[in-house]
Amino acid sequence: MRYKKINEVKTIFNKISCSYDFLNTLLSLGLHKYWKNELVNSLKPIDGENWADLCCGTGDLSFLIFKKVSPNGSVTGIDSAKEILNIAKRRSKLIGNKFICWEMQDILEIDENIKIYDGICMSYGLRNLVNLEEGLKKVFNILSDTGRAGFLDFNHSKLNSIADLFQKIYLRFVVVPISKIFKLSKEYSYIEKSIKSFPEGNKLMQIAERVGFKKVEYRTIFFNQMGILLLEK
Repeated sequence: MRYKKINEVKTIFNKISCSYDFLNTLLSLGLHKYWKNELVNSLKPIDGENWADLCCGTGDLSFLIFKKVSPNGSVTGIDSAKEILNIAKRRSKLIGNKFICWEMQDILEIDENIKIYDGICMSYGLRNLVNLEEGLKKVFNILSDTGRAGFLDFNHSKLNSIADLFQKIYLRFVVVPISKIFKLSKEYSYIEKSIKSFPEGNKLMQIAERVGFKKVEYRTIFFNQMGILLLEK
């Protein structure tokens, strides 16, 4: 079952890779860039720090973080989907950035003995992990003693709340039909399914505390549609 989900997620992101950035911008009306900036600003990366962008996709967060930690810091973008990671590499090459390191790897398999980061970020990847608690434990273990982490993802709103109903309507009647034009309706219908099995904010905080994080915060943005989980050791 574990490897079935890993392969399912990997297949989805490899297939949507060519349309990923365009559809993200179209379907969010460009707001995903604001949400990612909100996450980075909350994490406050500074020059000289060593950061990792997990489930980095096409590298949006990697590039944002690099602007904050350069010229003396470093960023590693990590993703298990080859095709979408290749797009991140091409974007990096296009702007002449030779300093971000790109690695193809499942985050649950990162070697905890050699990977220590000052900060970790992730956008829209936490709910896709095969084991969320194991994933947060991995993050805890590869952070430095003063490290912090931040995760941006869809917020799992209370069932039948206004935010929940709006989210379902938008996904079913806007996101899926538009993605169908690109022959990706099956892949984008996965979003609603993944949100349903994703813990609500208070549950995410409890899991984070259980794995050892001392400072835990969860905030919602964009009318409770998105959530940001902030963690410190």
